[in-house]
Amino acid sequence: MDALGIDLSRLLTFLVGFTVIAVFLRMFLYGPITRMLDQRAERIQESLEAADRASAEAASSAERVEQELANARRAGQSLIAEAREAASRLKDQEAERTRAQVDEMLDRAREEIRREREAAVEEVRREFAGIAILAAERIVEQSLDEDSHRELIDRVLEEGLDARNN
Repeated sequence: MDALGIDLSRLLTFLVGFTVIAVFLRMFLYGPITRMLDQRAERIQESLEAADRASAEAASSAERVEQELANARRAGQSLIAEAREAASRLKDQEAERTRAQVDEMLDRAREEIRREREAAVEEVRREFAGIAILAAERIVEQSLDEDSHRELIDRVLEEGLDARNN
């Protein structure tokens, strides 16, 4: 081996040194490094599982939120429908109350017109009775007492009104 330029003692020394270093590295560095890599792989796996769980929870939460939004929409729609119904009922009640007030006002106005008409008719009767008495006094040239004239005129007017109404 001398011809190749290899010194056996040196080769043996290198081999022993390499073996010692390899054993030393295997004992003190390879074990801790592999443990550290295994731990890191476990942490990564746990992180991936946690991310999957978080993703599933987020999807579940999103689904719950969608359900709650749908429920809120339905509740809002029912509240709107109830409010519309209440407004319609209130409108109908107000319209009915207004109609009743208008009817009452019309009844009062009719009654007042009837009373004023009766008062006007009575006033015309009185004036006509006075005129008729004066005319009768001049025609007959005698004076009947005023009460008997009024009684006669009232009776004639009532008979005339009754005949007119029938």
